[in-house]
Amino acid sequence: MCGIVGLHLRDPALHPRLGELLTGMLCEMQDRGADSAGVAVHGDPRWSPAGHVTVSFVPRADSTDLTSGTTAAEAVAALTAALGSPVEVVDAGPTLVAHVPEAVGTDALVAAVRTTYPEGLVAGFGADLAVLKGVGHPRDLAAAYGLPAAQGWQGVGHTRMATESAVTPGGCHPYAVGPDQCLVHNGSFANHASVRRELRAAGVEFDSENDTEVGARFVADRLAAGYDVATALKELTTTFDGFYTLLVADRDSFAVVRDAIACKPAVVAEHDRWVAVASEYRALVGLPGIAQARIFEPEPERIYAWTR
Repeated sequence: MCGIVGLHLRDPALHPRLGELLTGMLCEMQDRGADSAGVAVHGDPRWSPAGHVTVSFVPRADSTDLTSGTTAAEAVAALTAALGSPVEVVDAGPTLVAHVPEAVGTDALVAAVRTTYPEGLVAGFGADLAVLKGVGHPRDLAAAYGLPAAQGWQGVGHTRMATESAVTPGGCHPYAVGPDQCLVHNGSFANHASVRRELRAAGVEFDSENDTEVGARFVADRLAAGYDVATALKELTTTFDGFYTLLVADRDSFAVVRDAIACKPAVVAEHDRWVAVASEYRALVGLPGIAQARIFEPEPERIYAWTR
């Protein structure tokens, strides 16, 4: 049992409220999993400023602290030296968010982070995406991230009750393994070990033993091959066995799918100003205009997708 939330804002007037609304949704799901929590935010101008590329990272992948243990100033000095070019770093509690001008390139910044912090975790990367992950109670983590002040057009969150791997930042969601992509999961993939072996044989590397990461790597592999999100998820439903609700987002789209018997709960609310997904309706009640939204439960194995 885990909690999933997601919010896709259609109305730009709501962009300054993304973090506030997402925080309320995330904290309503804390009863579904309180050992760790994470969020992915598209479009926050502080974490991912325009004209820059961003890498979110945890300096120690096994950390259980509400702080990163490394100051932003220390990270700036270390990463600037490794990259040979100025780097800016924003402190977001357990996670640090580094960014550089687009001309420097995402690959170069990812390499600098991995060289500088060999025991760390790259939590996410891209032009518009910040991914914040940590161990602890969702309410405490939201405050440590500074989530209520976040802005943007889209956010995804997850509260975890661990079943498949260790309670560390590397084991918590979202999994963001492709550029500007993220995935959260409630459930369990029964055949994740065999799919992991196939992906490893194809050269895919993994950061954890979590079954969700296998799903995220599978989707990222398909997106890199030119699939759109809906097609990638459709192939996932024919490849993976188990019980699941998945929410996948990239910079332009937002999609949800459930397993063939819809074992894991999910509720969608669609409004002229936004689209929201959550494991339970109570996470949606604070959204503006919820009384006017169309509310429904996703059908088994049907892909629901929305785009900017």
